[in-house]
Amino acid sequence: MDNEHRGFTSNIGAILAAAGGAVGLGNIWRYPYMLGQNGGGAFLLVNLFFVLAIGIPLMMTEFVIGRRAQSNVVGAYRKLSPEHKGWTVLGYFGILAAVLIYAFYSVVAGWTLNYIVMACTNQLSGLSPAEVADTFANFTAGSFWPVLYQFLFLTLTALVISFGVQKGIEKISKILMPVLFILLLLMVVRSLTLPGAKEGLHFLFHPEFSKLSGAGVLGALGQSFFSLSLGMGAMITYGSYIRKEDSLFKTSLWISVCDLMVAILAGVVIFPAVFSFGMDPAGGPQLVYVVLPNVFNSMPMGALFAAVFFVLLGIASLTSTISLQEIIVAFTVEELHWSRRKSSLISMLVIFIIGVFCTLSFGPLKDATLFGRTIFDLFDLITASYLMPIGALAMTIFLGWFYPKVEVQDEITNGGALKGKLFEVYYFILRYVAPLALIVIIVSGIVG
Repeated sequence: MDNEHRGFTSNIGAILAAAGGAVGLGNIWRYPYMLGQNGGGAFLLVNLFFVLAIGIPLMMTEFVIGRRAQSNVVGAYRKLSPEHKGWTVLGYFGILAAVLIYAFYSVVAGWTLNYIVMACTNQLSGLSPAEVADTFANFTAGSFWPVLYQFLFLTLTALVISFGVQKGIEKISKILMPVLFILLLLMVVRSLTLPGAKEGLHFLFHPEFSKLSGAGVLGALGQSFFSLSLGMGAMITYGSYIRKEDSLFKTSLWISVCDLMVAILAGVVIFPAVFSFGMDPAGGPQLVYVVLPNVFNSMPMGALFAAVFFVLLGIASLTSTISLQEIIVAFTVEELHWSRRKSSLISMLVIFIIGVFCTLSFGPLKDATLFGRTIFDLFDLITASYLMPIGALAMTIFLGWFYPKVEVQDEITNGGALKGKLFEVYYFILRYVAPLALIVIIVSGIVG
C-alpha cells in the first residue's frame, strides 16, 4: 500500500539519507567562511565540541521520538502522548518550519540548477569579474528563469520522493552521497595543487583564539544545531525509518561526522583556490555564484572544475530538499491517507506557489518588505530564529521531562540489547544542557 510505513533497509542507507538531509548549501557557502572569520582552528574546535555535546544528543532525541512512534512528526507526538494531545502542536510546528524553509531553500536550489547548466555549457568561461557579478544579479532579479529553475528542482525532488523511502530516498542517497564525496575529494586535490594554496589553508585552520569572539562562540553553537537540520522534524521522520536493531548513537555520530567532513572539505576546496588567485573571500551566495566563477575562469581547465563544483552543489541541494519534502509527504500519507504520488505532487505545487514569492523577492517583489525584510529574508528569520530552536526546545522538554525515562532508555539501548553506558550523560544533556543551549540560541536571535 502507498501509505504503509516502511523503513530503511540498512543502517548505511539510514546514515546516508539522514546525512544527505543534513548536508546542504550551508555546509559549502556558510561554514567555511565562518571558520576563516572566527579564528580558523579555534572555531573548528569549539564547533566540534558543540556538535558532540549538543548536536548529537539532539539528533538522538529526534531519532528516539521517530523510531519509538514509528510515525510522521505529528503522529509521533500524538502516539507518545495519547492523553495530552497538546504536544501534537510540536508536530505541526515542524511541518510549518519545513514548508517555510523549503519555500526559500528551493529558490537557491534553483539558482544552483541554473549554474549547473551554465557551467556545463561553458557560459561562464571568459567572463570578466564585472560580467560574472552582473550575470548573477540579472538572473536573480528576473521573473521567469529563476521561477522556472525553482520549479524544475522542486519537480526533481518530488519525483524522488514519489518512489518511496526504500526505492526513492534510500536508493538515491546511496548513489548521491558517495558521488558527493568523490567530487569533493577531486576538487580538494585540484585546489591544493594551486600555487599559493597554503594561504587559504592558513585562513581556514590556523587557530587564532583572539579572533574567536563571543559572537563567534554563539555562531559555533548555532552551527552545530542548524547544520544538522534539527528542530523541524526531518530527523524525527527519518528516525521512524531506522531499523530497531541499529544503534541510534552510532547512527547520529556517523551522520554528524559526514556533515562536518563535507563542510571542512568544502573549505579546503574553496579558500586555497580563492587565495591562490588573490581574490577576497566572501560569505553566502556571493562566494558561490560570483567569487568562485572568477576563480574557475583563472585556473587551467577551469570550465571542467566549474561544472564539477556546481554538480556537487546541486547534489547537496537535492539531498536536503528531499528531507524537507519528506517531512510533509510522510504527514499527508499517514495522517490524510493520500497516496505517496498524490502527496508528492500536491506538496510540491503548494511549496512552489509559496516559494515563487521568495524567488521574486530578489526582483519584482524586492521592495515588498515586512519589518524591513523581504519575503525570502523573513522566512529565513522566522524559521532559523524562532520555529526551529523553539520547536527543538519544546522537544527536549517533552522527552526529558514528560516522557517516561525508562521508555527513553529502552529505545536508546534497543530494548536492552545495547549496554548504554553513556545513557545518564545523554539524559543529563537532554534535560539541562541542550535546553539551556537552545535558550541561548533563541535569545541571541531575538536580541540580534
